[in-house]
Amino acid sequence: MTFDLPPRRTPPERIVPMINVVFLLLIFFLMTAQITAPDPVAVTPPVAASDTPAEGEATLFVGADGVPAYQEARGDAAIAAVLAQLGVRLTIKADAAMPATALAALLPRLAPGDFADIALITGAP
Repeated sequence: MTFDLPPRRTPPERIVPMINVVFLLLIFFLMTAQITAPDPVAVTPPVAASDTPAEGEATLFVGADGVPAYQEARGDAAIAAVLAQLGVRLTIKADAAMPATALAALLPRLAPGDFADIALITGAP
């Protein structure tokens, strides 16, 4: 008496290696991607002993030469672009080499803006 062999089942597809490759690619792109836009001006913030970091929706950069920058705008155009932001929290990232008088002269130019709060970004000591 001869018995027929049962039909062979096809092995299931191996999807685990493909999932591993996809996760490795995802991690690679997340690690190499630039999440935020670069600062328009290289700024070294002043050092201060502060526990809470300054946060805001709009950031005005002021270089060591005292020229303000906001996104791609520079000088008076940057001030006008910042003033167009209504009801936001403004942070100012000023260079440590900039004289305090230049920063004090900048603040009255920002007075017409409808800012909820204005904060200065400082570095940790």
